Amino acid sequence: MLWTIIVVLVVLWLLGFSLHIGGALIHLLIVVAVIMLIFNLISGSRRAL
Repeated sequence: MLWTIIVVLVVLWLLGFSLHIGGALIHLLIVVAVIMLIFNLISGSRRAL
């Protein structure tokens, strides 16, 4: 589920970046996606231990 949200955020960022719509909101979406990805990688590695 988290990976789906990350992919959607990245796709929206790419669309907004290429079409020049959304302004700073588009860059905020990619920052949120990267933070979610990092959080998922860190918490996922703790569960494996």
